[in-house]
Amino acid sequence: MRVIHFTAVVLTYMSHIGLSTASDDQKTKDDDPCTVHSPHSGAFFDLNPISLYPIEAGKKAHKDQRNESWHARGYDYPANFTLNVCAPVLEELKHVEGVKESHWRNVSAYYEQDGKTFSIGQQSAKPIFRGRKMILQYTDGSPCPNTPHHKRSVDVEDLLGGRGLAPRKLNDGKDHDKDHDDDKKKSDSSSTRRKSTLISLLCERDALAPKATVAFVGASPDDCAYFFELRSPHACGGVSNKQQALGPGGVFGVIAFIALLVYLVGGCVYQRTVMHARGWRQLPNYGMWAGMGSFFKDMFIILTSSCARWLPRNRGYRSLSSSNGTARGGGGGGGRGSRNDDENRLIDQLDEDWDE
Repeated sequence: MRVIHFTAVVLTYMSHIGLSTASDDQKTKDDDPCTVHSPHSGAFFDLNPISLYPIEAGKKAHKDQRNESWHARGYDYPANFTLNVCAPVLEELKHVEGVKESHWRNVSAYYEQDGKTFSIGQQSAKPIFRGRKMILQYTDGSPCPNTPHHKRSVDVEDLLGGRGLAPRKLNDGKDHDKDHDDDKKKSDSSSTRRKSTLISLLCERDALAPKATVAFVGASPDDCAYFFELRSPHACGGVSNKQQALGPGGVFGVIAFIALLVYLVGGCVYQRTVMHARGWRQLPNYGMWAGMGSFFKDMFIILTSSCARWLPRNRGYRSLSSSNGTARGGGGGGGRGSRNDDENRLIDQLDEDWDE
């Protein structure tokens, strides 16, 4: 009964450890930057290899390490684009339109036009899935050229002016024009739209393809949203390294351990319920396991006895007594030879008596 209880406790403890380990792996998996799991296939995507970082001072650059960000040609758009994946651009930006100086180091995509630098998104290290498409989005860039609020205000004023209508004024002694201007400034500042970037991450299976290629797809009519495609072998699904914590040997060990537990539990239940065994005799094949002790004992004696002949013998009083006996016997081993002859004659005499 104690054996069954012990095995049940071991199984419960192992299941508890497995659940806690799985939950810890899930938390770690969700906290990893620039990684994502597909909700459809469960594939693991790690974009860190195409995320560029500056070379640390005093360290030598790797052979394939870049010292500049990814570039995309604008073609019919009057500017070319520079961007990075899950990290700020490597280039040092001196001035960015409409962005605080403290945020210049967090710009992940930008373009230059007419001598000015425009941000099209701040750093984001969280790729997401929309359907089966993996995307990376940057927001909070430079202000858009024309906000919808500003455009609607201009249209209404032009419409009123074209009809010759003027806004009505209230005669309550307050300067409503000033209040209207203040409200307009607050509204404009709160509703300012900013440039953003949407990157579609596509799998590239060509073995000779570069690490990553970025292509400009297009921009919104108001130059407020920009769309890109990034193709890379690292955008192909794989398996997380953390899920491969157990190697082939570890997997075999787990299977062997589970098989041993099943053998012990099943054997104990059979011996107790069917054979009505108690105590240690509940163990399956108890006779074999009990005989293992004597087997190892015999093997130990055999090995030690075979090795004992190579050990140096102790030459003490025994050698002295044998040498003294030789001297008393007249030298040359005559005493020992006479004793052997006497023993042989005695044996022959006993044999003759036995035959008679």
